[in-house]
Amino acid sequence: MTKCHIAYLACTAAIIGAGLGAAPPAGAAHMTHVVFPGESIQKVVDAAEPGDTVLLTTGTYRESVTVTTPGITLRGMGRETVIQPSTEKAADRCAEDGNGICVVGTKDRNVEDVTVASLTVTGFAGSGVFALATDGLTVRNVTAVKNGVWGIAQERSVRGVFRKNTARDNGDAGLFLANAIKAEEGAADTEGTVVARNRLEGNRIGLTVRRLRNLTVADNLMTGNCAGVFVVGDENKPRAGALTVRDNRVEGNNKSCPKTARLEALQGSGIVLTGTEDTLVTGNRVTDNAGKSSLSGGIVLFKSFVGTPGERNRIADNQLSGNSPADLVNTDTGESNIFSGNSCGASKPAGLC
Repeated sequence: MTKCHIAYLACTAAIIGAGLGAAPPAGAAHMTHVVFPGESIQKVVDAAEPGDTVLLTTGTYRESVTVTTPGITLRGMGRETVIQPSTEKAADRCAEDGNGICVVGTKDRNVEDVTVASLTVTGFAGSGVFALATDGLTVRNVTAVKNGVWGIAQERSVRGVFRKNTARDNGDAGLFLANAIKAEEGAADTEGTVVARNRLEGNRIGLTVRRLRNLTVADNLMTGNCAGVFVVGDENKPRAGALTVRDNRVEGNNKSCPKTARLEALQGSGIVLTGTEDTLVTGNRVTDNAGKSSLSGGIVLFKSFVGTPGERNRIADNQLSGNSPADLVNTDTGESNIFSGNSCGASKPAGLC
């Protein structure tokens, strides 16, 4: 073995030690599989067992990756571990759909306890990270940049944790959570999904929560999007809601976005609730969101796009300033929504501050 090879192995061992801490004791079942640029991530993921870690070293990887085995951790070494689209013909469904990393269960069984962490996904026509039928998925310290649709997206899943990610300049939402993307169904119980301490910047919408219940959105920064947060429901039952949006900074979401088949043109929307029930919006700092859309303003209650009013939503103890046409906007026809304890300068209609 050459001195160069010995030094290379020593360097690799140092990288693994720095990234993962002490090695497991001899005979431990879980393994760490190290992948270098130019090698196939997918082959290593397919060979990994539940509880294993697939560690991607710094560099650029040109492929899409599908995870279907429970308990796997797919981890990079930080933002300089970059996954981009392959220059070759799509080899699987994940790549065919234009996605970067796909974590996918089946119709009958969710894939459990997968972690995606500490890497960048960029340039995909669909989503940087896409998850379907998962239970306990964790996505943390992922940078999703300039993907065509969503930065990080999940549907039909429970108990997810999305923490300390950056989603920037994606075509639609930086972070998109839904019961089902295509089907018209009632809201799904996420069983406590958490979206916390993410930076969502320069997207069409920072965060979209569509037809979901029982989750928390906390301590995130939404800035430079066309809209900061959308919580979306409709006439289907159970209704969307029974969730909390708290302690977020929603600042200067004044990018201008043209209308789409589903949504009018957007600009200057801070936090929007449409067609929801029993949603608590509290402790947020919402500033300098300004536009001329019917959805513009600091915190906006808007009847659903099929005309269903919101019910029993509570907007309380938020700090708002510099939003236009007003800090608080209520065009919802529901009569049981409550505004209380907010610090703000102007509301539409008057009297909500």
